[in-house]
Amino acid sequence: MTLKVYTSLLLLFLVNSVWTRTVRQVYDELDPEHWSHYTFECPRECFCPPSFPNALYCDNKGLKEIPAIPARIWYLYLQNNLIETVSEKPFVNATHLRWINLNKNKITNSGIESGVLSKLKRLLYLFLEDNELEEVPAPLPVGLEQLRLARNKISRIPDGVFSNLENLTMLDLHQNSLLDSALQSDTFQGLNNLMQLNIAKNSLKKMPLSIPANTLQLFLDNNSIEVIPENYFSAIPKVTFLRLNYNKLSDEGIPSNGFNVSSILDLQLSHNQLTKIPPINAHLEHLHLDHNRIKSKCVLSVWDPNNI
Repeated sequence: MTLKVYTSLLLLFLVNSVWTRTVRQVYDELDPEHWSHYTFECPRECFCPPSFPNALYCDNKGLKEIPAIPARIWYLYLQNNLIETVSEKPFVNATHLRWINLNKNKITNSGIESGVLSKLKRLLYLFLEDNELEEVPAPLPVGLEQLRLARNKISRIPDGVFSNLENLTMLDLHQNSLLDSALQSDTFQGLNNLMQLNIAKNSLKKMPLSIPANTLQLFLDNNSIEVIPENYFSAIPKVTFLRLNYNKLSDEGIPSNGFNVSSILDLQLSHNQLTKIPPINAHLEHLHLDHNRIKSKCVLSVWDPNNI
Protein backbone atom coordinates (compact mmCIF):
# COMPACT_ATOMS: atom_id res chain seq x y z
CA MET A 1 0.00 0.00 0.00
CA THR A 2 2.86 2.36 0.85
CA LEU A 3 4.40 1.70 -2.56
CA LYS A 4 1.10 2.43 -4.30
CA VAL A 5 0.68 5.71 -2.46
CA TYR A 6 4.28 6.67 -3.22
CA THR A 7 3.79 5.83 -6.90
CA SER A 8 0.58 7.86 -7.04
CA LEU A 9 2.20 10.88 -5.40
CA LEU A 10 5.19 10.62 -7.72
CA LEU A 11 2.92 10.59 -10.77
CA LEU A 12 0.99 13.56 -9.44
CA PHE A 13 4.24 15.45 -8.94
CA LEU A 14 5.45 14.67 -12.45
CA VAL A 15 2.15 15.64 -14.06
CA ASN A 16 1.74 18.82 -12.03
CA SER A 17 5.27 19.90 -12.82
CA VAL A 18 4.22 20.13 -16.47
CA TRP A 19 1.86 23.04 -15.95
CA THR A 20 3.02 24.52 -12.67
CA ARG A 21 6.43 25.67 -13.83
CA THR A 22 6.51 28.95 -12.00
CA VAL A 23 7.21 32.36 -13.36
CA ARG A 24 10.06 32.58 -10.88
CA GLN A 25 11.82 29.53 -12.37
CA VAL A 26 11.89 30.98 -15.84
CA TYR A 27 12.53 34.45 -14.48
CA ASP A 28 15.71 33.21 -12.82
CA GLU A 29 17.08 32.14 -16.21
CA LEU A 30 17.49 35.80 -17.12
CA ASP A 31 20.77 37.12 -15.77
CA PRO A 32 20.11 40.46 -14.01
CA GLU A 33 23.23 41.81 -15.66
CA HIS A 34 21.42 41.65 -18.98
CA TRP A 35 18.65 44.00 -17.84
CA SER A 36 20.91 46.97 -18.32
CA HIS A 37 20.81 46.36 -22.07
CA TYR A 38 17.13 47.30 -22.10
CA THR A 39 15.53 50.62 -21.40
CA PHE A 40 12.87 50.56 -18.69
CA GLU A 41 10.09 52.05 -20.77
CA CYS A 42 6.59 51.12 -19.69
CA PRO A 43 3.33 51.68 -21.62
CA ARG A 44 1.34 54.29 -19.74
CA GLU A 45 -1.71 51.99 -19.62
CA CYS A 46 0.24 49.25 -17.82
CA PHE A 47 2.20 48.52 -14.68
CA CYS A 48 5.89 47.52 -14.74
CA PRO A 49 7.03 46.24 -11.32
CA PRO A 50 10.64 47.32 -10.68
CA SER A 51 11.31 44.06 -8.85
CA PHE A 52 10.17 42.04 -11.85
CA PRO A 53 11.49 43.98 -14.86
CA ASN A 54 10.60 41.42 -17.52
CA ALA A 55 6.87 41.37 -16.66
CA LEU A 56 4.21 43.73 -18.00
CA TYR A 57 0.80 43.97 -16.31
CA CYS A 58 -1.90 45.43 -18.53
CA ASP A 59 -4.83 43.45 -17.13
CA ASN A 60 -8.17 44.97 -16.10
CA LYS A 61 -7.47 48.29 -17.83
CA GLY A 62 -10.37 48.43 -20.30
CA LEU A 63 -7.90 48.24 -23.20
CA LYS A 64 -9.26 47.87 -26.72
CA GLU A 65 -5.90 47.23 -28.31
CA ILE A 66 -2.53 45.84 -27.29
CA PRO A 67 0.07 48.51 -26.46
CA ALA A 68 3.64 48.39 -27.80
CA ILE A 69 5.51 45.71 -25.87
CA PRO A 70 9.04 46.61 -24.72
CA ALA A 71 11.90 44.33 -25.76
CA ARG A 72 12.73 43.21 -22.22
CA ILE A 73 9.31 41.64 -21.57
CA TRP A 74 8.98 37.89 -21.05
CA TYR A 75 5.61 37.80 -19.28
CA LEU A 76 2.65 39.71 -20.67
CA TYR A 77 -0.66 39.98 -18.81
CA LEU A 78 -3.55 41.34 -20.90
CA GLN A 79 -6.51 39.47 -19.42
CA ASN A 80 -9.86 41.08 -18.60
CA ASN A 81 -9.86 43.77 -21.26
CA LEU A 82 -11.86 44.59 -24.39
CA ILE A 83 -9.20 43.62 -26.93
CA GLU A 84 -10.56 42.48 -30.29
CA THR A 85 -7.43 42.19 -32.42
CA VAL A 86 -3.94 40.73 -32.14
CA SER A 87 -1.71 42.41 -34.71
CA GLU A 88 2.00 42.19 -35.39
CA LYS A 89 2.83 45.83 -34.67
CA PRO A 90 2.80 45.73 -30.82
CA PHE A 91 5.14 42.72 -30.84
CA VAL A 92 7.83 44.04 -33.20
CA ASN A 93 10.38 44.40 -30.38
CA ALA A 94 9.01 41.65 -28.12
CA THR A 95 11.33 38.86 -29.22
CA HIS A 96 11.74 37.36 -25.72
CA LEU A 97 8.09 36.68 -24.86
CA ARG A 98 7.54 33.41 -23.00
CA TRP A 99 4.05 33.93 -21.58
CA ILE A 100 0.96 35.75 -22.90
CA ASN A 101 -2.33 35.87 -21.04
CA LEU A 102 -5.17 37.16 -23.24
CA ASN A 103 -8.02 35.54 -21.32
CA LYS A 104 -11.39 37.29 -21.11
CA ASN A 105 -11.20 39.59 -24.09
CA LYS A 106 -13.21 39.81 -27.33
CA ILE A 107 -10.74 38.23 -29.74
CA THR A 108 -12.07 36.53 -32.87
CA ASN A 109 -10.17 34.50 -35.46
CA SER A 110 -10.49 37.29 -37.98
CA GLY A 111 -9.00 39.65 -35.42
CA ILE A 112 -5.72 37.68 -35.24
CA GLU A 113 -3.33 38.87 -37.93
CA SER A 114 -2.00 36.05 -40.09
CA GLY A 115 1.29 34.67 -38.75
CA VAL A 116 1.49 36.97 -35.73
CA LEU A 117 1.50 34.13 -33.19
CA SER A 118 3.95 31.86 -35.02
CA LYS A 119 6.48 34.70 -35.15
CA LEU A 120 6.74 34.64 -31.35
CA LYS A 121 9.49 32.05 -31.52
CA ARG A 122 10.17 31.81 -27.77
CA LEU A 123 6.57 31.69 -26.58
CA LEU A 124 5.88 28.79 -24.20
CA TYR A 125 2.47 29.61 -22.69
CA LEU A 126 -0.51 31.03 -24.59
CA PHE A 127 -3.79 31.76 -22.79
CA LEU A 128 -6.80 32.65 -24.95
CA GLU A 129 -9.65 31.47 -22.74
CA ASP A 130 -13.03 33.23 -22.64
CA ASN A 131 -12.80 34.91 -26.04
CA GLU A 132 -14.86 34.56 -29.22
CA LEU A 133 -12.73 32.14 -31.24
CA GLU A 134 -14.56 29.77 -33.57
CA GLU A 135 -11.55 27.65 -34.48
CA VAL A 136 -8.10 26.92 -33.08
CA PRO A 137 -5.87 29.82 -34.22
CA ALA A 138 -3.13 28.94 -36.69
CA PRO A 139 -0.26 28.88 -37.20
CA LEU A 140 1.04 28.62 -33.65
CA PRO A 141 4.55 29.00 -32.18
CA VAL A 142 6.38 25.70 -32.53
CA GLY A 143 7.85 25.91 -29.00
CA LEU A 144 4.53 26.11 -27.15
CA GLU A 145 4.22 24.02 -23.99
CA GLN A 146 0.71 25.05 -22.93
CA LEU A 147 -2.25 26.13 -25.04
CA ARG A 148 -5.43 27.12 -23.21
CA LEU A 149 -8.51 27.79 -25.33
CA ALA A 150 -11.34 27.00 -22.91
CA ARG A 151 -14.74 28.72 -23.06
CA ASN A 152 -14.65 29.95 -26.63
CA LYS A 153 -16.95 28.98 -29.51
CA ILE A 154 -14.51 26.61 -31.19
CA SER A 155 -16.18 24.12 -33.52
CA ARG A 156 -13.30 23.57 -35.95
CA ILE A 157 -9.68 22.48 -35.66
CA PRO A 158 -7.73 23.31 -38.86
CA ASP A 159 -5.82 20.46 -40.51
CA GLY A 160 -2.28 20.14 -39.22
CA VAL A 161 -2.56 22.93 -36.66
CA PHE A 162 -0.81 20.80 -34.01
CA SER A 163 1.56 18.92 -36.31
CA ASN A 164 4.68 20.89 -35.31
CA LEU A 165 3.91 21.33 -31.63
CA GLU A 166 6.17 18.59 -30.31
CA ASN A 167 6.78 20.44 -27.02
CA LEU A 168 3.11 20.90 -26.14
CA THR A 169 2.30 19.17 -22.86
CA MET A 170 -1.12 20.69 -22.10
CA LEU A 171 -4.04 21.36 -24.46
CA ASP A 172 -7.23 22.74 -22.96
CA LEU A 173 -10.28 22.89 -25.25
CA HIS A 174 -12.99 22.45 -22.68
CA GLN A 175 -16.37 24.21 -22.91
CA ASN A 176 -16.37 24.84 -26.64
CA SER A 177 -18.62 23.59 -29.47
CA LEU A 178 -16.68 20.60 -30.76
CA LEU A 179 -18.60 17.80 -32.46
CA ASP A 180 -17.25 14.33 -33.27
CA SER A 181 -16.66 15.45 -36.85
CA ALA A 182 -14.15 18.06 -35.65
CA LEU A 183 -11.83 15.37 -34.24
CA GLN A 184 -10.36 13.37 -37.10
CA SER A 185 -7.83 10.54 -36.86
CA ASP A 186 -4.96 12.96 -37.50
CA THR A 187 -6.21 15.96 -35.50
CA PHE A 188 -3.72 15.46 -32.68
CA GLN A 189 -0.90 14.22 -34.87
CA GLY A 190 2.45 15.66 -33.83
CA LEU A 191 1.62 16.10 -30.14
CA ASN A 192 4.21 13.55 -29.11
CA ASN A 193 4.73 14.95 -25.60
CA LEU A 194 1.16 15.86 -24.70
CA MET A 195 0.35 14.91 -21.11
CA GLN A 196 -3.01 16.57 -20.45
CA LEU A 197 -5.90 16.81 -22.92
CA ASN A 198 -9.11 18.48 -21.79
CA ILE A 199 -12.13 18.21 -24.12
CA ALA A 200 -14.78 18.37 -21.39
CA LYS A 201 -18.05 20.28 -21.92
CA ASN A 202 -18.27 19.91 -25.68
CA SER A 203 -20.78 18.03 -27.83
CA LEU A 204 -19.03 14.71 -28.34
CA LYS A 205 -21.02 11.49 -28.70
CA LYS A 206 -18.01 9.24 -29.29
CA MET A 207 -14.61 8.80 -27.71
CA PRO A 208 -12.16 10.98 -29.67
CA LEU A 209 -9.89 9.35 -32.22
CA SER A 210 -6.12 8.96 -31.98
CA ILE A 211 -5.36 10.49 -28.60
CA PRO A 212 -1.57 11.07 -28.31
CA ALA A 213 0.12 8.00 -26.85
CA ASN A 214 1.85 9.81 -23.97
CA THR A 215 -1.34 11.33 -22.57
CA LEU A 216 -1.55 10.99 -18.78
CA GLN A 217 -4.72 12.95 -18.09
CA LEU A 218 -7.79 12.74 -20.33
CA PHE A 219 -10.82 14.84 -19.39
CA LEU A 220 -14.08 14.14 -21.27
CA ASP A 221 -16.69 15.21 -18.69
CA ASN A 222 -20.01 16.74 -19.74
CA ASN A 223 -20.32 15.31 -23.22
CA SER A 224 -22.82 12.78 -24.56
CA ILE A 225 -20.53 9.76 -24.91
CA GLU A 226 -22.39 6.44 -24.88
CA VAL A 227 -19.78 3.82 -25.78
CA ILE A 228 -16.17 2.95 -24.96
CA PRO A 229 -14.74 1.14 -28.03
CA GLU A 230 -13.07 -2.24 -27.52
CA ASN A 231 -9.38 -1.88 -26.60
CA TYR A 232 -9.65 1.91 -26.78
CA PHE A 233 -7.05 2.51 -24.07
CA SER A 234 -4.41 0.25 -25.61
CA ALA A 235 -3.45 3.23 -27.79
CA ILE A 236 -2.84 5.43 -24.72
CA PRO A 237 -0.99 3.02 -22.40
CA LYS A 238 0.14 5.74 -19.98
CA VAL A 239 -3.25 7.26 -19.17
CA THR A 240 -3.45 7.71 -15.40
CA PHE A 241 -6.40 10.03 -14.75
CA LEU A 242 -9.59 9.51 -16.75
CA ARG A 243 -12.68 11.67 -16.30
CA LEU A 244 -15.95 10.65 -17.97
CA ASN A 245 -18.42 12.21 -15.54
CA TYR A 246 -21.73 13.53 -16.89
CA ASN A 247 -21.96 11.41 -20.04
CA LYS A 248 -24.44 8.75 -21.21
CA LEU A 249 -22.47 5.60 -20.51
CA SER A 250 -24.52 2.47 -19.86
CA ASP A 251 -23.50 -1.10 -19.00
CA GLU A 252 -23.88 -2.10 -22.63
CA GLY A 253 -21.56 0.70 -23.73
CA ILE A 254 -18.58 -0.57 -21.75
CA PRO A 255 -16.68 -3.67 -23.00
CA SER A 256 -16.02 -6.42 -20.48
CA ASN A 257 -12.37 -5.39 -20.21
CA GLY A 258 -12.96 -1.71 -21.02
CA PHE A 259 -11.32 -0.36 -17.86
CA ASN A 260 -8.91 -3.25 -17.29
CA VAL A 261 -6.05 -0.81 -17.76
CA SER A 262 -3.13 -1.08 -15.34
CA SER A 263 -2.04 2.55 -15.82
CA ILE A 264 -5.33 4.10 -14.66
CA LEU A 265 -5.18 5.21 -11.04
CA ASP A 266 -8.17 7.57 -10.95
CA LEU A 267 -11.36 6.71 -12.87
CA GLN A 268 -14.35 9.06 -12.73
CA LEU A 269 -17.69 7.77 -14.04
CA SER A 270 -20.15 9.77 -11.94
CA HIS A 271 -23.48 10.96 -13.39
CA ASN A 272 -23.87 8.29 -16.06
CA GLN A 273 -26.42 5.51 -16.61
CA LEU A 274 -24.62 2.52 -15.14
CA THR A 275 -26.61 -0.11 -13.23
CA LYS A 276 -23.59 -2.16 -12.19
CA ILE A 277 -19.95 -1.54 -11.39
CA PRO A 278 -17.77 -2.11 -14.46
CA PRO A 279 -14.77 -4.47 -14.10
CA ILE A 280 -11.64 -2.58 -13.12
CA ASN A 281 -7.93 -3.27 -12.79
CA ALA A 282 -6.33 -4.08 -9.45
CA HIS A 283 -4.03 -1.06 -9.77
CA LEU A 284 -6.92 1.42 -9.66
CA GLU A 285 -6.81 3.62 -6.55
CA HIS A 286 -9.84 5.91 -6.92
CA LEU A 287 -13.19 5.03 -8.49
CA HIS A 288 -16.02 7.60 -8.70
CA LEU A 289 -19.50 6.17 -9.42
CA ASP A 290 -21.96 8.45 -7.64
CA HIS A 291 -25.22 9.43 -9.34
CA ASN A 292 -25.61 6.32 -11.46
CA ARG A 293 -28.29 3.63 -11.19
CA ILE A 294 -26.16 1.12 -9.36
CA LYS A 295 -27.91 -1.08 -6.80
CA SER A 296 -26.32 -1.26 -3.39
CA LYS A 297 -25.71 -5.03 -3.61
CA CYS A 298 -23.70 -4.91 -6.84
CA VAL A 299 -20.41 -6.83 -6.76
CA LEU A 300 -17.11 -5.16 -7.62
CA SER A 301 -15.16 -7.17 -10.21
CA VAL A 302 -11.41 -6.59 -10.13
CA TRP A 303 -8.94 -7.84 -12.71
CA ASP A 304 -5.88 -9.03 -10.82
CA PRO A 305 -2.93 -9.94 -13.07
CA ASN A 306 -1.50 -12.08 -10.25
CA ASN A 307 -4.44 -14.47 -10.56
CA ILE A 308 -4.13 -14.98 -14.32
